[in-house]
Amino acid sequence: MRFSRAPIAPPDTRVQLFLHNRPGGGLGAADSFAFGGTLFNSKDATTLVKEGLWSWHDSPEVWEEAQRTMPPDSLVVWSFNSIGKLLGGTLKLDVGGREGQSGQSFDVPIQAPNPWLSAVAFLGPEDSLYPDEMVLYVRNETEHVFRIVDCRLFLPRTPETWRALYANGWLGDKVRSFSEGGRIEPSGLSGARVLTGRLPLTYAAVEVRLGNENGDIRSLWAYLRIKKETFDISGGWVNSSTPGGATLTHVPFLKTLQRMHINTAHIADVPGYTDQIGSDGLYRRYPLKYFNRLWPVENYDTDAMLPRIHAVEFLGEPQYRYGRNGRLPQQVWEAFVPYAKSRLPTTVTLSESQNWHLYAGLSDYPHYDAYRVSAPSADAWGRYDRWGGQTIRWGAPLETIGEMTRSLRENSQPGPIAYWSQGAHAGWDRYGGRTRTLPTPDELRLQAYHALSSRITSLYWFNLSLESLVKFRDLIDEMTRVGREIRMLDRFYLEGAAYQYTRIPDTGKPDWDLACIVAPQAALLFALDLAYEADATEKVFRFGPARAAHFDFELPLYLREPVSVFRIDADGIRSVAHKSTPRGVSIDDHVNKVGIYAATRDPSLREQLEARRRELIRFEESFDFDPARSDADFEALRAFAAKK
Repeated sequence: MRFSRAPIAPPDTRVQLFLHNRPGGGLGAADSFAFGGTLFNSKDATTLVKEGLWSWHDSPEVWEEAQRTMPPDSLVVWSFNSIGKLLGGTLKLDVGGREGQSGQSFDVPIQAPNPWLSAVAFLGPEDSLYPDEMVLYVRNETEHVFRIVDCRLFLPRTPETWRALYANGWLGDKVRSFSEGGRIEPSGLSGARVLTGRLPLTYAAVEVRLGNENGDIRSLWAYLRIKKETFDISGGWVNSSTPGGATLTHVPFLKTLQRMHINTAHIADVPGYTDQIGSDGLYRRYPLKYFNRLWPVENYDTDAMLPRIHAVEFLGEPQYRYGRNGRLPQQVWEAFVPYAKSRLPTTVTLSESQNWHLYAGLSDYPHYDAYRVSAPSADAWGRYDRWGGQTIRWGAPLETIGEMTRSLRENSQPGPIAYWSQGAHAGWDRYGGRTRTLPTPDELRLQAYHALSSRITSLYWFNLSLESLVKFRDLIDEMTRVGREIRMLDRFYLEGAAYQYTRIPDTGKPDWDLACIVAPQAALLFALDLAYEADATEKVFRFGPARAAHFDFELPLYLREPVSVFRIDADGIRSVAHKSTPRGVSIDDHVNKVGIYAATRDPSLREQLEARRRELIRFEESFDFDPARSDADFEALRAFAAKK
């Protein structure tokens, strides 16, 4: 990445402190313990934020009075994001008591955990509001073998007392490890599916117990919101008012969005659309999930509304220029607190990767926007020398999408992230002399896949307004194809974890990006073409024809020696030349821009995915409307847009 100014501060440490009020424990409180003043290295949290040593905190100092008490045997979690040097040191924690209770002091070593929880996801039946299983992955970068021994959840007893968590029973007999005996090799990854039973939509602590060959037992911890994961595809700000009415009351437009596999939009209540929920109502036939402020909370936190909710989002880009055009991290925390006891997940748009570590941990489902051609940007496009010394100002290397996705994912692990991908937005001006103000279909596809291959669990197109789709008709089909491919593979993104990323050079120049997402039953393998050129005349990125290539992918131990390896795209599933290797699998293929492969030990998976692909095509055809190919259908869109 290239920037015109240095980062505000180097990344340091995002901390979660788990305090457990056990009888006979460190606090010595068999009864409730009431927090008084608390000091971190002899300073209170507000001072640390004001002095620029922390970017934000979530500790008793800013909690409501009723939340500053730990009932017997409860656990609470304090969080903060340190800017000053902390990792590898010791934090002196002075926990003051109230109501006659004496406080305690603790010396807390601040170390990066290893092994660690790299991904945790909560999943459930399609017809239920609530998840009933958890999928978790443990990354082991030590020289020792570890085994997953057990796990449990700490949950609140009521929504109002959501900060006080209590241990549920150990789930060892409900843990279905991916590898034999739950084994995790040195420099390896494995995981487990845990049958939890119905879980509430609230904040929880996850404890995973590991054992090693020496008989040592250690716990890995994470604190995150339980939300039932779904892969949502958003069209962005799709609703606007026209003389002919709101665009979301126009059936041809709704059909277009639906056949592109769009199921979410940046909307709340839209009269004439979201209130049409009868058996033949517009919303019942063409539903889009809400993605907005969703306030007041009680109007949306209902059993009837929750299936219609993607996430709470209303802060714009608070991180842009580090708060000078938005909100500082502590202000973002304050904005989201009113949603904490609800069942609504929060999300925030991040936009400057050199400083977004300062906002890490603030929302349940963070996402970012960064577009690589003819769009505003935080990085300095003229500073890239990617193409043999040729510098451009109308675009940036497409693969920097992968760089940023991996950065946000690692800042946010083990929780999920999403990405705004560059779509058909009609509102941008010319940049650097480029005439086309939107990506070409090839540029659009590669931007989406640099994010997808680094594991996101929702994708938001910016911005599929009616005007935008009419102006850039040639993008409709490519977005439909990407949507079909996402829907074919969405369970792997949701149940999976990022495993491998490798950049392959050729004579000193970027040639391929290789990435691997592993799931319980298969690995998704991606090969993304980096040998594209910056066309100085037309000012677009040009890709060559399909070319022969050899790829070596690493796989975790539990997925090695796959029985089936095949290529996947919107047009079908094809066999490829491959062979197992000591560390994974090698593939020889002719690839046109993006190669997507599956490696699995399940011999039925190929036919399952082909059946899913055919089902998705039938879904697209069910609308009997295709503005990408039918001039008459396109005219139905254009005529309504022309009324503006």
